[in-house]
Amino acid sequence: MSILKKIIILFSVLTLISAFSINVGFAARNHGKKAKNVIILVPDGCTQSIQTLARWYKGEKLAVDDIHVGVVKHEMADSVITDSAAAATAFATGYKTSNGFVGVAPRTEPVLSSYEPPEEWETFEYKPLASVMEGAKLAGKAAGIVVTCRFSHATPAAWASHYYKRGNEAKEISEHMVYNELDLVFGGGGRNLDPYYRPDGEDLKQVLVDRGYSIAETRDEMEFLNALPVYGMFAYSHMSPEIDRLNGTPDEPSLAEMTEKAIELLSEDKDGFILMVEASQVDWAGHNNDPVYMVTDFIEFDEAVKVALDYAKKDRRTLVLAYPDHNTGGMDIGNRLRNSDYTGTTVEMLLDPIKGMTCTANAVVAAMNEDFSNVNMIENIQNLWHITIDVDECQEIRDMASGDAGSMSYALARVICKNHTSIGWTSHGHNAEDVPLWAYGPGAPKGLLDNTELAEVVADVLNLNMKRIQSRLFVNLKDAFGEHNWTLDDTDPENLVAKLSGKTRQGKKVEAELPISKDLLIIYENGKIEKTYNLEGVVVYEPNTEKVYVPNQAVRIMKAYGI
Repeated sequence: MSILKKIIILFSVLTLISAFSINVGFAARNHGKKAKNVIILVPDGCTQSIQTLARWYKGEKLAVDDIHVGVVKHEMADSVITDSAAAATAFATGYKTSNGFVGVAPRTEPVLSSYEPPEEWETFEYKPLASVMEGAKLAGKAAGIVVTCRFSHATPAAWASHYYKRGNEAKEISEHMVYNELDLVFGGGGRNLDPYYRPDGEDLKQVLVDRGYSIAETRDEMEFLNALPVYGMFAYSHMSPEIDRLNGTPDEPSLAEMTEKAIELLSEDKDGFILMVEASQVDWAGHNNDPVYMVTDFIEFDEAVKVALDYAKKDRRTLVLAYPDHNTGGMDIGNRLRNSDYTGTTVEMLLDPIKGMTCTANAVVAAMNEDFSNVNMIENIQNLWHITIDVDECQEIRDMASGDAGSMSYALARVICKNHTSIGWTSHGHNAEDVPLWAYGPGAPKGLLDNTELAEVVADVLNLNMKRIQSRLFVNLKDAFGEHNWTLDDTDPENLVAKLSGKTRQGKKVEAELPISKDLLIIYENGKIEKTYNLEGVVVYEPNTEKVYVPNQAVRIMKAYGI
């Protein structure tokens, strides 16, 4: 064989190896494929075990069974075990953050020894982080959120708000979300629109109405919605668990019904849409060690996945991503009760105790009406859960409730599971093990992904340049105008306003006001309002660093006025 032929063969082999390597990476992350729409579905707080139990409970395959493509690891910046706020921030923005932070960068201390800070670490701490949902909006796509918790709770908040305390729902978080002008929000949390509940007294419901939103409060009203933008506020606080909704609050729509209506409305946008759906209360069931609450809310999540898949299979331009944010409760099929004969566990042993439960543990406790006597406990547990307990178990429940558990419903569920079911629990907090990844459609990833890579997948398929979006939405006023050329007016501490001033070429005094947590820029000339601008993002004040971040659009407008 000639030297030339050997060179040609060697080159061909190297080319094939290179192509194989590229394809392996492509298969894992599917870079290059584009989608018009993305639907993200999150069963908060669970892992593989609930998928297994749900399949047994339902008696047939689940929608997620055929799209199981990998697993997700989810540590946050400062702990191996994440909270929902940090997890949601990771898969909404592509950055890990600290416990309780929504849509903002982590503290520099403490952080895990394994955490790799970004290159811009010196200016990164507490900085607002652009989400892929905000990026999709800037690209002209419709954006929506569907949840069964308050719309301002940790997971939805990370997609459209920026604050370092997830608990500040009633003020900054709900205000950010309203003024970020998502096209569709379905869930609970009407109280955070209510001026009588809000600490600043602002009527956010009226703000929505003034901006052209239709607002539904029941399933029937939701069905009559026919155009964006819309809010569906179906509960003053959180919506009901699925198993309790059917009997207690039938006017509330199910998660699958909300998902179907959301897709119907969002898909009318010719540029496409992004939708995040959260089965919020799977997590709360895990915290409570309540098996029927967890399995029925997970099955309702799976029904929502089916709705998304049915649309994606017809549309062929929609990526469906589904994944838990972490596990909660550490549920297992098998417990110490079955230690001596676990190989004798029958279908009936597994299912009968759970099938007999007609409501959540919270509903059982509510039915007791604060009477935790032996007779009343035994009667209610028999009537509502079809399980017979004795007086010793009544005392065990009371002792656990008054001890570390601190909750009667948790104590009830834990004791019943331990003594009467084949279900075990390792905790009533969050857990750190990997969680399943389910995906279908163009750009669907597979393999092991970090939760931050889920944001990268969405950005890739929607062709979003997140660095540009970040610089477009969040400019530090100090960087744009210097340290002393603006002030923060705290005359009303519940309604802070950033203020700047200058002069026009004609010598007129010009002032600018940027109300914090809103999308407004108000320009004054000689003390009178010249113009009010609706910005493409919200103004964010970070109290820990005392920095104000504004959209670059606001900077350009103010400089054009001579500020």
